[in-house]
Amino acid sequence: MNRPDKIRATRMGGFANIEVVFDGKTVSMLGKNANVYAQAAAPGTIDQLVDVLRDKYHRPIPGADLLMSNIYDQLMPEVTDAKDLGSGVIGGVECDHLAFRTKDVDWQIWVAQGDRPYPCRYEITSTQVSRAPAYSLDLRSFKTDAVAPATFAFQAPTSARKLNPGELKDFDELPAIFSLTKTQPIGGQ
Repeated sequence: MNRPDKIRATRMGGFANIEVVFDGKTVSMLGKNANVYAQAAAPGTIDQLVDVLRDKYHRPIPGADLLMSNIYDQLMPEVTDAKDLGSGVIGGVECDHLAFRTKDVDWQIWVAQGDRPYPCRYEITSTQVSRAPAYSLDLRSFKTDAVAPATFAFQAPTSARKLNPGELKDFDELPAIFSLTKTQPIGGQ
C-alpha cells in the first residue's frame, strides 16, 4: 500500500483466492480460482475505494478498518470494553495482544513489540449472529518503505475472462455451486 491511493492485496482462505489492485484510478479484482477478473473506475483514495467497493459493488474488504487513513477513528468510537491480554507470538514475532468489545462485534489485534510496532493479526467475531462467526487476518511482509509504482499495475492473465463488476459471483468464501439453507435443530424441534 502507498497512501493515499494505491494498494495491492491478496485474500486466500477456504475457497477464496482473490487479488485486488488499485492504482488511484481503477480497481481491478482477479478471482484466481475462477480465472475471471473485473475492473471499474474508482478515482480517489483508499478510504474512498473501501466505501465504493462496499456500497456500490457489495464487495466489502475484510479488515478494511486497518486500511483507512485514520485507523484509530475507525476502530475505537464504538468500543465499550478493552483488555490487554499480554503477549503472544504471530509468525515468529512477539506481539502485544489486545481485545476490544463493541455492541455488535468483539475484535482482537496483535501488534508487534519493539521500535517498529505494526499489526500482525486482526480477528473479528460477530457476537450478534448465531454461532459467533469470526474471521482472522494475518498480515505478512509489513514494511514502511514506499512500494515501487509498478507493483500497482494490474495485468490480467491472458486466459482470464473479463466480467463486468456486477458479475463477480464466485469471489466469496463459498462458490455459487454451494447454497446456504436454514438448518433444523437436532431432533427436528
